[in-house]
Amino acid sequence: MKIGNIDFNNNLILAPMAGVSDVGFREVCSLFGADATYSEMLSARAMLHNPHKTQLMTISSPYEKIKIGQIFGHEPEIMAQALSNPLLDGYQIIDINMGCPAPKIVKNGEGSALMKNLPLASKIIEQCVKVAKVPVSVKFRLGYNSDISREFGRMCEESGASFVTLHARTTEQGYSGKADYEAIATLKQTLKIPVVGNGDVIDRESYQKMLETGVDGVMIGRGSQGKPWLFSELLGKEFEGNKFDVIKRHVEVLRKYYDETWLTLYMRKHFLWYASEVEGASKIRLSLATSPSIDHSLKLLKELFDKKF
Repeated sequence: MKIGNIDFNNNLILAPMAGVSDVGFREVCSLFGADATYSEMLSARAMLHNPHKTQLMTISSPYEKIKIGQIFGHEPEIMAQALSNPLLDGYQIIDINMGCPAPKIVKNGEGSALMKNLPLASKIIEQCVKVAKVPVSVKFRLGYNSDISREFGRMCEESGASFVTLHARTTEQGYSGKADYEAIATLKQTLKIPVVGNGDVIDRESYQKMLETGVDGVMIGRGSQGKPWLFSELLGKEFEGNKFDVIKRHVEVLRKYYDETWLTLYMRKHFLWYASEVEGASKIRLSLATSPSIDHSLKLLKELFDKKF
């Protein structure tokens, strides 16, 4: 896939995941082969009125290859103004989130709520494209409660988007049910701009099914949680290293930027994901979920991984 003068070496992209795709996680996923990585969702209004809150979320790793910053909002002028924020200077692509199903986002008329208002969504894209110094893409869902992905995709293309990403579920589905790969294939056949497919890619079999839709890129989200080496596996390179070392690296990156107390609470979910596929993990789940420190969690995980590997 090529976007402007940006060449993707492979088609693997790490999804933007609020509260998950931190700089440490993005670094290890990049080392395992993720060709492009997204920031977490960045509020356009917060970038203008409370940039300090956003600053930590825009820290990137030197190991990230193609960096994509994702913004969200519902006010065209505010969205366009946010693109001039220096915090976005390091990103080669800007993505507009029109697919987040989180109730607090939808309630504000943002994320996937914009799929109910195509004229407003179009105006946001047009104004962002007009002022952006880099390509602009859009990530969206099938629709709010029914499939309007072809209509919405055409609107994105006509409004100036350089490519689109389709998470093939509706807002009402959330993350339940199965992603509709036929809808992704149909969208790819409908549009002239590149299409990235997202949803349910967790192994080589599901990856192959996604490729059969004809997409230009494949976005990996929940399948990578606790398993950043999935990118390597999808590229046909089985990971035979020390998985505990990967966890330590994730932590070491974050310790450069974040308070230890906050990090202890934040990393609990990551630690549970990392441990989930290891035999005997059920015995330490409660301890990991209530661990008083990062070092204590790492000690528990090392003991667990040493038994397995």
